[in-house]
Parts: sequence; structure tokens; C-alpha cells
Amino acid sequence: MSPSDRIATARAELLKRYETLSNKSDILKSRELKELFSVIPTLEPHERAGFGQSVNALSNELKAMVDSESVAVKELRSIDVTAPFDSNAPKPELLPSEQGSIHPLMAEISRLSEIFSRMGFVIEQSREIDDQYHMFEALNFPKGHPARDDYDTFMTVETDSDGSPLIAPAHTSTMQNRILKKYKSNLESGDAIAAVVPDRVFRNEDVDARHEHTFYQVEGVYVAENVHAGMLIATLQKFLEEYYERTLNVRVNPFYFPFTEPSFEFALSCPFCGGEDPACKVCSGEGWIELLGCGMIHPNVLKAAGIDPNVHTGFAFGCGVDRLVMMKYAIEDVRHFHSAKLDFLKQF
Repeated sequence: MSPSDRIATARAELLKRYETLSNKSDILKSRELKELFSVIPTLEPHERAGFGQSVNALSNELKAMVDSESVAVKELRSIDVTAPFDSNAPKPELLPSEQGSIHPLMAEISRLSEIFSRMGFVIEQSREIDDQYHMFEALNFPKGHPARDDYDTFMTVETDSDGSPLIAPAHTSTMQNRILKKYKSNLESGDAIAAVVPDRVFRNEDVDARHEHTFYQVEGVYVAENVHAGMLIATLQKFLEEYYERTLNVRVNPFYFPFTEPSFEFALSCPFCGGEDPACKVCSGEGWIELLGCGMIHPNVLKAAGIDPNVHTGFAFGCGVDRLVMMKYAIEDVRHFHSAKLDFLKQF
């Protein structure tokens, strides 16, 4: 085999092996390349220069390929394996909006937020993980209080600074202390604190047509001077009449909540039968629907936020959004909202 044929054969073998190597730099230590250099001393003097130049050219070609591969690896961006698509892939095309719609709960939350906004309330968001201080202590549930048992919510293994498990809030009232502190300056300027919090809450419930472990609730807070229970009842009645677009009768019954005093259960006349149909499925023929809990904010709750209850008073209320929507559209099963059943969702 002539020296030039030997170079050509070795080059073909080396390029073929290069493609199979995981560590490309190993090609520079290959047996074939070493054998070519060892051949140089055995050649005739007039052949050595040309053969040596060809071997060096092949060696430099391989080295350039290895260097180029190293630069490409360094420039390759890292991949986030938790991302829905990696950084080296093209972004997927978005589905056309014509195939989607707003979820009925989100649409109704926008509607009730708009009503409260016109009534002078600001809209705040809640949290989906919170500490036990805002869930209980700030709302007049001291540690060991038996009323805590009524709020059987979900605990996490992660703990707060006191070593107590963080929780999935069972009500949007966890935001009450934060709202009072955030807008306390309103009171100093003679204005009221007025805010509502529509958001998701979680409870350890036996799921059935009327109960879900995950649902939406709207919390309302109003604090100013000389606030009384009549203002609470009038506010809720006006909101419900706007929401259901009809005149309603309301009533309150005494109840107990640790964070309000006095406390009430709020009922309204059935928006569907007006109390005149004994066969009504919404109110079971009773004419009244127990809808929400409310009351005057307990002095201890105001004190926890640095507000003097001798100067300022207020009211609070909490209502299940899912229940409001079920009544509005005569929906028989609360589980429909989270079922992802298109035949149900397409009705809205």
C-alpha cells in the first residue's frame, strides 16, 4: 500500500470511529494515528517529508473537529426538565380561543367583584397555604379552643416559625387580619376599611351533591366609626338583590362564630319560588335559604390588628360562591364545577 493510500485508509477509519465516541478527544489518542507517526522513520528519506506533512494535516483536522465540538457543548443551554417544554424546543402553538370559555365560577366571581366594587369595596386575593396564626389566633381562636374542631382543614408537613403545620385555609377569613392592618391608615384619615376576598378554600369534607373539599368563598370586611348590624344586613341584602336581579326578603338568626359578636346566620327568601311553592327543590318548600355566616367583628380581632374597638367597629361576612351560583342557575350538584364535564361547562 502506497503512503498516500495508507493515509486515506487511516483517515476514513478515524472519521468513522469519531462519530461513535462519546468523548471526542479520545480520537487524538487513537491507535491508528499513533501508527501513522511510527511509520515515518521507516520510509525512504525522500518520502518522509510528504508523508509527515500529510499525517500532521490529518492530526490537525481531527484536533479542529474536537475543539469545535467542545465549543458547541459549552454554548448549549441547560434544559429545565420541570418545564412543560425544554429551552431547545420550539414553543407549542396555543389553542385558538374560540375553543375555550370562561369557567362559570370565574365568570360569577368577576360579577360579584364588580358589584362589590361599585359598593365601594376593594378586591383582595387570599392564599392557598397559610399559617395557623392567621387561620385561628388572629380570629379569636386561641390554641386549644374547641371551635377549631369545626375547621377540619388540610395540614402540611411544612411548619411555620412556631413549629406548627402550615395549612390549606378553610376560609378566606385568614386574610381578615392582613386587610385590617393594610388599610388601617384609612381609619386615621376618616375613611372606612372596605374589602372583599373571593378565593379558593379547602376543607376535609365528605363529598356529595352539596359538599366539596375544594370550593370558593367570598369574605367581606367593613370597619369605620359607628358601624352597626343594620348596616351589615342592608349591605348583604343590596348585594344579593343586585346579584339575583330581584327584590328579596332577608332574615338573620343568632349563631356563634369566635371572630364575630354578635354572630348571625343570614337567610334570604327563595329567589325561585318566593316561598310560595311547597315543591321547590331549591328551598325544599321552606321559602327561606340559609346562605352565609356574618356578624360584628369581635373586639379581640380588631385589637389583634392594632385597631381600638372603642373607637371603630365593623362587620364581616363569608359566603360560598359555589352555593350562590348553584342557586342562580338551579344547579343540582356542586361537583359539576370541578368535574371538567364539557356538556355541563358548555351551558355557560
